[in-house]
Amino acid sequence: MSVNQLQGHTSSVRSIAFAQTQPDLLASGGGDCLVLLWNIQTQQVVKQLKGHTLPLQMVCFSPQNPNLLASSSEDRTIRLWDLQIGQELQILQGHSASVRSISFSLDGHYLVSGSEDKTIKVWQVSSGQCLKTLYGHESQIWSVTVGGDDSLPLLASASDDESIRLWNLKTGAHVQTLMSDRPYEGMNITGVTGLTEAQKAMLVVLGAVEDT
Repeated sequence: MSVNQLQGHTSSVRSIAFAQTQPDLLASGGGDCLVLLWNIQTQQVVKQLKGHTLPLQMVCFSPQNPNLLASSSEDRTIRLWDLQIGQELQILQGHSASVRSISFSLDGHYLVSGSEDKTIKVWQVSSGQCLKTLYGHESQIWSVTVGGDDSLPLLASASDDESIRLWNLKTGAHVQTLMSDRPYEGMNITGVTGLTEAQKAMLVVLGAVEDT
């Protein structure tokens, strides 16, 4: 297949995802508030999904149901779509800020979302109910993903707070925080002379501590 451009959005294209069971099907979410479904062989839009009221953040296909797509947006909602009929199935509401990232569980039963409101939510796909809200990040969340195995299904989240957190998807328990040491991590600069306030502030950003 030759390389071609797919053009149909009237604003920035924020997210794209291939359907796992339909290799010719591609979904895209745009700053124009639209979700477009493309046939990459014909390079044509086969469906246009309207519902979001602010720019899209992410689109993803269910790993188990080829006709189920999820989308998240700056409008603080997640929408589930039936691709066979091209209609909205459910609106998942609960976040108080833009929903940056979404990911289905491996069995397709759950959807997780990460938001600028610093929280992660676990949703039951069949009912649209929010089962858990996970707290711990100190800044907005950029990405969530689901992995692990049946014995320990894991949810990972990444944030502006410079950390990755691992959670037990079933229980919501925090499992581990991954965070690399900064260059001056733990260095105590209390009482150090010869440094300007700007230099001290930079050292603190790089991990140093100063008792006040």
